[in-house]
Amino acid sequence: MTSLGGVQMVDWNLAVATATRLGRPGPEVSREEARDIVAELRRYAKASEEHVRGFTRLTPANPEMADTPVLVVDRPGWVRANVAGFRELLSPLLTKVEERRAGIPGGAVLGAVGGKVTGVEVGMLLSFLSSRVLGQYETFAPVSRELPGGADGGGRLLLVAPNIVHVERELEVDPHDFRLWVCLHEETHRTQFTAVPWLRDHLRMEIQSFLEQTDIDPSTLLERLREAVQSLSGNKPGEGEGEGGEVPEAEEERPSLVELVQTPAQREVLGRLTAVMSLLEGHADYVMDGVGPQVVPTVTEIREKFQKRRATGAGRLDMALRKLLGLDAKLRQYRDGERFVRTVVDEVGMEGFNRVWTSPNTLPTKAEIAKPAEWVARVHRKAD
Repeated sequence: MTSLGGVQMVDWNLAVATATRLGRPGPEVSREEARDIVAELRRYAKASEEHVRGFTRLTPANPEMADTPVLVVDRPGWVRANVAGFRELLSPLLTKVEERRAGIPGGAVLGAVGGKVTGVEVGMLLSFLSSRVLGQYETFAPVSRELPGGADGGGRLLLVAPNIVHVERELEVDPHDFRLWVCLHEETHRTQFTAVPWLRDHLRMEIQSFLEQTDIDPSTLLERLREAVQSLSGNKPGEGEGEGGEVPEAEEERPSLVELVQTPAQREVLGRLTAVMSLLEGHADYVMDGVGPQVVPTVTEIREKFQKRRATGAGRLDMALRKLLGLDAKLRQYRDGERFVRTVVDEVGMEGFNRVWTSPNTLPTKAEIAKPAEWVARVHRKAD
């Protein structure tokens, strides 16, 4: 991690410590139960490979890339893995900020204080997320002894055992079926990246482009944050409330804080990233439901209960945080992406849908995710 005078822009160790300290304990299980759960998740992750590849007709382009480790982790383990990924992805942006700060009197002191503050903030966010993530394919996974990864940037598959057990108990579903169902979803993500070699580099370039457009002038960022807060509260500069004291803008239509602090150039990049992520998440949901009836006897019950839980959240505070952080956008990605995949497969079949993986040019745009027929017309009819 680059630093200014030995001072990191983000105190990553403090971020890990904060998330670990604030994180809620997982469900109670005996040591023997824990061993059985870990072993079962590993078996299901392995079994999911054949199911997913057979259904999607996608196979790893390089056998070495397919050999990515499956890590069954607890909540602190998930935090440590994601901090490692954040450090790698954000390094270019933080280097740019540090270079600018080097020319400011007292910049090193500001860096020391700012690094601690940012470390705590990142830790708080990770603490919130660490109890909600069931699994994750880490695409940008720096390899270490504690966190092994696949060869040639093959990534790693994380399964967060406490969260899986918590949700299966909360939904009161068959635990073995639920664990396999979750593994099918996460294995689909691993298959996507191992079968499509260019996808990882494409996403990395888009993310780096987004970060390069970040406005690092403090006064500009402060102004944008002020506008964001006013928008989220329902009142913009020079605007009053509607009749009866109601806010004119509908709550569900307000952009998140993350969206409001972006530059116009970043919004263009984010539109492309949103389309790709909608495709990946929707494809995983489609595959999970497509394979499910063959291998998960209670898939209908699981899907119904899980969808209801996903839509309603855990409470008002949870929903407010999801909106503020833009996490509700991820929920839309599952829904919109799954509808896109299902519509395209129904029209042109699985082989026809798989043209989406040909190159970055055949990926759907954000508009095409909403209107799958436009993607079919552009990619299929034009080619025919």
